[in-house]
Amino acid sequence: MTGYKLYGRAGWGSAIVEAQLAWYGLPFTFEPVDDLFKSPDARARLEKVNPLAQVPTLVLPDGTVMSESAAITLLLADITGTDSLVPGPGAPERARFLRWLVFLVANIYPTFTYADDPARFVSVNTARDPFRAATDAYAQRLWRQVNGEVGAPWFLGKRFSALDIYLAVMTRWRPKRGWFEIEAPRLFAIARHADQRPELAAVWQRNWPA
Repeated sequence: MTGYKLYGRAGWGSAIVEAQLAWYGLPFTFEPVDDLFKSPDARARLEKVNPLAQVPTLVLPDGTVMSESAAITLLLADITGTDSLVPGPGAPERARFLRWLVFLVANIYPTFTYADDPARFVSVNTARDPFRAATDAYAQRLWRQVNGEVGAPWFLGKRFSALDIYLAVMTRWRPKRGWFEIEAPRLFAIARHADQRPELAAVWQRNWPA
């Protein structure tokens, strides 16, 4: 296989990896996946590549399958040999980058996993709405914590990084940009700034058509 193959769905978490592939100029094909919450066939097809049937799933040119966006983020930086999205081992921003990369994927990202379709985790129908509300409220508390930690104009201050790509994508999900503008304005400003990166314009347009 030549190039990379990215399994994803417009507007979903695959946009985080798609943006990085575009940033690095790596050749890839996009393999569209139907709504995994609504289509058993889509889940069955993706399970053949990634047993968890999650996006992003990235197949490397040698056939190796990668999942988990943080792992992919670090791997692509290693493959390209550049620190343009991931501060290198000697960079003063390295520790903060790693802390908040893992924070986003280990703490905030799972709130979408659980609350997007509570029926997968909560068997009692009447408990699903309260479960989703509690999970969303917890996510908002975490976002407020992150808002107090970020720099300007980018997450790490003066340098752009993959963290800004995460914010550009994740702030489009619940509770969405309107909430961030009021409740987490520093995150909102970073996301809006990242929206304007010309290197990523085609990715944003494909995932969120105007």
